[in-house]
Amino acid sequence: MPHPEDRPRRLRATERLRDLVAECEPPGAGKLLYPLFVREGRGERRLIASMPGHAQLSVDVLCDEARAARDEGVAGVLLFGIPATKDPTGSSGRSEDGIVPRALRALAEKAPDLVLAADVCLCEYTDHGHCGALDERGDVDNDSTLGLLAEAAVAYARAGAHLVAPSDMMDGRVGAIRAALDRAGLPRTAIMSYSAKYASSFYGPFREAAGSTPRSGDRRGYQMDPRNAREAEREARLDDEEGADILMVKPGLAYLDVLARVRAATRKPVAVFSVSGEVALVEAAAEKGWIDRRRAILEIATAFRRAGADLVITYWAREIARWEG
Repeated sequence: MPHPEDRPRRLRATERLRDLVAECEPPGAGKLLYPLFVREGRGERRLIASMPGHAQLSVDVLCDEARAARDEGVAGVLLFGIPATKDPTGSSGRSEDGIVPRALRALAEKAPDLVLAADVCLCEYTDHGHCGALDERGDVDNDSTLGLLAEAAVAYARAGAHLVAPSDMMDGRVGAIRAALDRAGLPRTAIMSYSAKYASSFYGPFREAAGSTPRSGDRRGYQMDPRNAREAEREARLDDEEGADILMVKPGLAYLDVLARVRAATRKPVAVFSVSGEVALVEAAAEKGWIDRRRAILEIATAFRRAGADLVITYWAREIARWEG
């Protein structure tokens, strides 16, 4: 039997050879954003059962956590608010005295060298749990929601956010937010748009963490259908044209093909969000001893980079920064 003429294994023989020809690396610390949940109170750290190692944090504890992440080299944080009160239009999410603006002002003082990003959506703040205002039929009203999202984005930008990150998936929201920021004299605030956000089963732990499960129905009427990939290119192109500065794909692991498509469709930076359900899967399997936790986390992070992500939003940001920083 003839020997093979092509021998790719030659370049896998030693670790140094493998490193020499590696096509990409896991994201370094400067490419990581760390999602954090901020709530009312002082000295509060309420653990999230479905996300081991993560918690809802009061502003003072959040600042300590963010500074620790900064010291490990993490580039920035992405904030999600847990309000004291909710109403039909999510007014506490748009108030300049709301929980997220207060956290942003504190972080700007305590950790001025961090990139500060704020999620822009109403689902945590509405009493019905949907991402926008409802019409008389109980459906999310796209156009009346745009102004509410723009108000929230302006409030966060005024409080110190460098990036506002609309995650609602309303049509036209990037354009509405860009126009509102410019009118408010905030043209330097960037928009990191959730351009391809899917109606995914991998959000379950997040909804526990953020208290944002819809009271009725679901979000399939505005989040993307997991069966569609070409649609993601269209969404990304629209956000690009409306003025988004960074385009995001969410979730990450089950949508690497979509991430690669969006990367190929734009010259702007592309982000990926490694979501709560991905964390839960890995942590549960690692707890059972079924997988090597560190290797699994780094393999997932490397896959995001290989598929084209410029930056990675991950609950494992601090650990990856320590391992790869």
